[in-house]
Amino acid sequence: MKRTQATPKASTETVPPDLFGALRQMLLRHRDGLLVVHDTDQHFYANCRTPAANGKAQFFGAVKVSGRKHAFHLMPVYDHSELLAGISPALKQRMQGKSCFNFDRWDEPLLQELQALVDQGAARYAAEGRL
Repeated sequence: MKRTQATPKASTETVPPDLFGALRQMLLRHRDGLLVVHDTDQHFYANCRTPAANGKAQFFGAVKVSGRKHAFHLMPVYDHSELLAGISPALKQRMQGKSCFNFDRWDEPLLQELQALVDQGAARYAAEGRL
């Protein structure tokens, strides 16, 4: 009896979008006011272009990949906690601490909500002369 090899089925799974790239891009939308400190394929870190009154760099935001987890840090929500007042329970659930959001999968509505939060934070910092 002749054995035949099974032909591989076409994969119906899609490659997930680049989560790190999307999170990084949220910060880079405000690049004119930022100084990029680290920019690798697993770590992005940016300070405000304008130093603090004491002359030290002011942290703005970062994305760091650790295994499957993507940690997104956004300093404006630490300095202005009122920015978090209107966030959804689903985004709130992603929070760890006061200014970190953890993602392990693509979630379009939450990413859009996070982008709006980044934009609000950048606008607040710009109004204060930090960006």
